[in-house]
Amino acid sequence: MRINKYIASCGIASRRKAEELINDGRVSVNGKIITELSFQVDEVKDIVEIDGEKIGLDEKEVYIVLNKPEGYITTVKDQFDRPSVLDLITDIKERIYPVGRLDYETSGLLLLTNDGDLTYKLTHPKHEIDKTYMAIVKGVPTNEEIENFEKGLYIEDYKTAPAKFKIVKINEEKNYSICQIKIHEGRNRQVRKMCRAINHPVLRLRRVAMGKITLKETEVGSYRHLTNDEIKYLKGIK
Repeated sequence: MRINKYIASCGIASRRKAEELINDGRVSVNGKIITELSFQVDEVKDIVEIDGEKIGLDEKEVYIVLNKPEGYITTVKDQFDRPSVLDLITDIKERIYPVGRLDYETSGLLLLTNDGDLTYKLTHPKHEIDKTYMAIVKGVPTNEEIENFEKGLYIEDYKTAPAKFKIVKINEEKNYSICQIKIHEGRNRQVRKMCRAINHPVLRLRRVAMGKITLKETEVGSYRHLTNDEIKYLKGIK
């Protein structure tokens, strides 16, 4: 089995992220650093380590949905020593990782799993899985601004894919709108950048669904295991 696929199968990271680990010299097989992406692993005999810690295929697959609070990062750690979403996972012994990302200031639905192949599928742009957000934005977007948002906006060096934008409630006194936004891309801080591009910056942002997966009754800072039907649905996405 190719080394990147092996790492993904162990639930450590997606294949793409696994390649980064290999290129960074963090992966060793039988005590030797491996930098060749095509390296073949014998999953029975070889000892594979990442940063000196042994990994293997014997862990059971775990799938959870977390209601992420604001003020948590979706990486293991960062240079500012901010709290990670993994700090909220207290009773799962398997090493699980977020599927995609949710920025520090954004709350809501975040999937975590040790199924590397599923992570790769769900984060690959070709699958176009809708991500639904509830956003409080400054002011009241006009019909023209909403149309521009939905058709796609030029942000930095790219144009966003078609999206959906619906005003749910308007507070004229305090000059803000509550909006439902659906996108299927996952670029860094994309919803915030898109709202800023139509001159209605985000005041608060919460993700409420990913495809058909919702938070249900999960409280902020808590998580639940996905049902068998939910796991089947995610694995069946083409």
